[in-house]
Amino acid sequence: MKHIAVLGAGTMGTGIAHVAALAGYQTNLVDSVADQLVKAKDRIAADLSVSVEKGKITDDEKGGALERLDTFTNLKDAVARADLVIEAVPERLELKIELLDAVCEAAPEQHIFATNTSSLPVSEIASAHPVPSSVIGMHFFNPVHIMKLLEIVRAEQTSDDTLKTVQEVGQRMNRDMIVVRDAPGFATSRLGLVIGLEAMRMLESGVASAEDIDRAMELGYRHPMGPLRLTDLVGLDVRLAIAEHLHKELGEAFRPPPILRRMVRAGHLGKKSGRGFYNWSD
Repeated sequence: MKHIAVLGAGTMGTGIAHVAALAGYQTNLVDSVADQLVKAKDRIAADLSVSVEKGKITDDEKGGALERLDTFTNLKDAVARADLVIEAVPERLELKIELLDAVCEAAPEQHIFATNTSSLPVSEIASAHPVPSSVIGMHFFNPVHIMKLLEIVRAEQTSDDTLKTVQEVGQRMNRDMIVVRDAPGFATSRLGLVIGLEAMRMLESGVASAEDIDRAMELGYRHPMGPLRLTDLVGLDVRLAIAEHLHKELGEAFRPPPILRRMVRAGHLGKKSGRGFYNWSD
């Protein structure tokens, strides 16, 4: 395993490319928008610099990671030598399968295809691949270079060899790993979303302010971040899409509350839009 291609230069794709390059892999980050790739590389460089300042990595390690990182607007060129392809595009099943088809046309025959989905069925994605046993879920957490958890999702078709190889990659990336079977919401999204949606209902009904609801979980249960602030970082639109999917699959506990729908319609998507449950404009 020498070459990793990451599809999508959004928040998650940028973070995954960061840890892949830092782990010593030749890393190709691909996005159809050239400006997005420039922003992604600048973000990675800035985050690496912070790690150097904090003594977590050396200047040489930072330089090596940036040398191993290349950006592409052409998917075929980006995946041509990839041993592992990790997609980190928006949570739409049809988009992920469309990308999978394009990857299979251009990538080496023996590549592994990993999806960073937080809720979509990995087994369904695998069924669209000519070698379903080589498809797996690699669910990273934001910000990727700080959050050590990697949730590995084993599809019904995933082979033992694919799982072992991905675990070796995760170890080299310095991840703490859990392995779950392909069930709606896996482990993390299912548990985290229930808390997040209930926090929204509490805010909507006036139980407490967003700040105090978050402090309750931070101080009372030692969560590093409250559920509403976390939703702002993940993106309210992302949380809504996951909630709609899990509501359909698992029932009423995951029904999106009206406040979430209203805020998404208004464009209040969290940190990326400058406003969510908190004001991020500063």
